Amino acid sequence: MKKVFVLLSYFMPAMLLMAQDTLTNVEGSKYQFIKVVNHEALPVQNQSITGTCWSFSALSFMESEMMRMGKEGVNLSEMFVVNHAYEDKAKKYIRMHGALNFGPGGAFHDIPYVIRHYGMVPEEVYGGMHYGTAKHDHRELDKLMQAMVEAIKSNPAKKLTPAWDDAVQSVLNSYLGAIPETFEYRGKEYTPKSFAESTGLNMDDYIEISSYTHHPFYSWFILEVPDNWMWGSVFNVPLDDMVRIIDHALENGYTVAWAADVSEKGFSFRKGMAIVPEDPATLNPKDEHTPNAFLEPVPEKKITQEMRQEAFDNYETTDDHGMQITGLYKDASGKKFYFVKNSWGTSNYTQGYLFVSEAYLRYKTMDIMIHKDALPKDLRKKLKN
Repeated sequence: MKKVFVLLSYFMPAMLLMAQDTLTNVEGSKYQFIKVVNHEALPVQNQSITGTCWSFSALSFMESEMMRMGKEGVNLSEMFVVNHAYEDKAKKYIRMHGALNFGPGGAFHDIPYVIRHYGMVPEEVYGGMHYGTAKHDHRELDKLMQAMVEAIKSNPAKKLTPAWDDAVQSVLNSYLGAIPETFEYRGKEYTPKSFAESTGLNMDDYIEISSYTHHPFYSWFILEVPDNWMWGSVFNVPLDDMVRIIDHALENGYTVAWAADVSEKGFSFRKGMAIVPEDPATLNPKDEHTPNAFLEPVPEKKITQEMRQEAFDNYETTDDHGMQITGLYKDASGKKFYFVKNSWGTSNYTQGYLFVSEAYLRYKTMDIMIHKDALPKDLRKKLKN
């Protein structure tokens, strides 16, 4: 009975949230969001004091993909990905003589890379907290990793020793734990690679989409952001097409991994909303005559391709955070809002989710990851050309 109770306790908040057809963002809000579609996702996790949102969000997306395909939902190990990606990032940093961004950040394509090369394990097999805290905290690990690669790169003997790679892996294993070569899960024995095969996920099915004018539309380009240490490519489409892809995916049973800039004042996890009001004063009203944009609908800016590009070129839009879009809602006026699963715990009113307006999505999306079958047919043809 105890195991059954724990399982129900784990899934119940998410199940209750998914079952509601009308939601609001925060207590006292006049917003009423009516569900159009909302798809299965496992309960919200907490990345806590780490820069690993890319792993949490992309794996949450993969978990939803498993459920979409009729598989049982399995909480996949974020730190399995972080361990392997951190090591390979260190190797590349050394081979590039330090001419590469190095840190805890990453991108969605890191997950297919790790799964292809190393496999996957469930969270309960590899939790990645070998350093004695109740929540993830990578502050010490990140500083130590940075100091290590700098010391190796400086190469005082003018020749690298054969020990540096082992030293990097030893630090990762000390903080995150050694990755098992074999493990038992639900009565079966696996290796990380055989478990990855058992998920039914084919990493060749996943692509990334973006929308910028400094590269030709309907072509691939390497997204120029510091955390793209792998130099992974995205498929470039016009802004209207990117929104159409997201809507088409959601309307046809798919979720979307969403990388975005969350540094804007219009993004508030605590208030469960991300918006771009025409009047910025409505985000922090100073008097009773100014509406509060987080509590009642206000007009939003009309976002153009040019505005989006200018914000990217001026470093106003940066690669801050990865999340998962699970659903599409509309407010009382029919305006679209996207229901987004975050990885900052469940302390807000919407239990770890937030509502993102179409204007914010158009303005601040860096890129998305989708299953290639989620593309509209006309865009699938362009992808193949």
